Amino acid sequence: MSDAAANSPLSNKALPNKALPNSALPNSALPNKALPNKALSNRALPNSAPSNSPLSNKALPNSAPSNRALFDRAEAVIPGGVNSPVRAFGSVGGTPYFVARASGPYVYDVEGNRYIDYVQSYGATILGHAHPAVTQAVQAAAASGTSYGAPTHNEVRLAEEISSRIAGLEMVRLVSSGTEATMTAIRMARGATGRDRIVKFAGNYHGHSDALLVAGGSGVAQQGLVGSAGVTAGAVADTVVAPYNVVPELNETVAAVVVEPVAANMGLVEPAAGFLTGLRRACDEVGALLIFDEVITGFRLCYGGAAEWYGVSPDIWCFGKVIGGGLPMGAIGASAEIMSNLAPLGSVYQAGTLSGNPLATAAGLAVLELLTPDAYRELSEISAYLQAGLTAAFDEAGVEACVPRVGPLLGLFFGSEPPTDFESAKAVCDNGAYPQFFHQMLSRGVAFAPGAYEAVFTSLAHTEVELDATIKACREVAEEMA
Repeated sequence: MSDAAANSPLSNKALPNKALPNSALPNSALPNKALPNKALSNRALPNSAPSNSPLSNKALPNSAPSNRALFDRAEAVIPGGVNSPVRAFGSVGGTPYFVARASGPYVYDVEGNRYIDYVQSYGATILGHAHPAVTQAVQAAAASGTSYGAPTHNEVRLAEEISSRIAGLEMVRLVSSGTEATMTAIRMARGATGRDRIVKFAGNYHGHSDALLVAGGSGVAQQGLVGSAGVTAGAVADTVVAPYNVVPELNETVAAVVVEPVAANMGLVEPAAGFLTGLRRACDEVGALLIFDEVITGFRLCYGGAAEWYGVSPDIWCFGKVIGGGLPMGAIGASAEIMSNLAPLGSVYQAGTLSGNPLATAAGLAVLELLTPDAYRELSEISAYLQAGLTAAFDEAGVEACVPRVGPLLGLFFGSEPPTDFESAKAVCDNGAYPQFFHQMLSRGVAFAPGAYEAVFTSLAHTEVELDATIKACREVAEEMA
């Protein structure tokens, strides 16, 4: 174990049959029980990358393309050379690495470089990359066919699994992405209430549908945009933007308030005490619906998501990432009464050729089966260990940085205090420190997201080997930044 983390080791204690609140794993102090020098979980071990494998990079044959050559080719046939803007390295500079394969906590690029990965498909691969249970489930499903355009058994099983974890969520509609989930949730809220106006919060990112792009975080902020060209004034005329962590005044023209219960697209910003409760109360007073965008927090924060963690239930839930096990998947959930507004039961139309895809449902079921309350305790301990080590590394070097944590979720800001809203997050995300940190860590074999507005994602495959190597690299980089 590295010196930076020696005073804050992980705990071996078993998790009770309920996810712990923030107070059970304080951000400033970890339990005083040492973790054995073995993988954190047998189920987290990947097929081909043992936790004690060397951290040196392995060379690929000379015939393999370089990252630069692939990026040049990509720019000729793909806008910006990428299929999602943040991947282009525009906010950090340099050439993106092109992934050839991944296993457990590692990704390997086409040049043979290996990186400890804290992108983890932006939170989708919670077990780590290429987990045997997931790959085997997908292979078995693919052998029976990849898409049918008809109902399947696993669609029913996945909907049952999701609804069984969350009180008040009675019915689920599966879609193919988080964007599709939030877009459908907004349409359903308008149809259910007969109202038009939507309230969202600055810095919250709800996908790239027109009505929700205004003042979005994540890639929108990293591009330096306040919205998007091509979105008409009419598309956002009924969208009201409020500051995060401030309960807005509502009236009876508002159909819904949509919020990230933990903001994870402007770094990581925790909801202030009383914020979510205040939203619930404000919506109830005027008959508006409360929508939790849990595309990131859903089944990553804890067993029952943000509703369990904070004790506040929305009217509509949106999910993605984890529920697809790394394959394209999203979902909308609500009470049977609200969900009955969707076609074919009601007049709110939604459809999708690949909705409930058999490969994605197989992967999602395999993941959720392993995400027990014990697994969430373990993931929180992993994140707490990394938080303590990174914080110590920055403090020792005299670098102003903070590493906020909410359970398993981590953020990283180069400033003295954690932001509380989009304006304060933007000030530290745009101060120029993150690109240097990103590239210096990447050169040491550690991959954080190529943008300061993204969260830090650990997985159940990260062991002390990877965490200590990350903390050691951070100590070196912090000394250079000081």
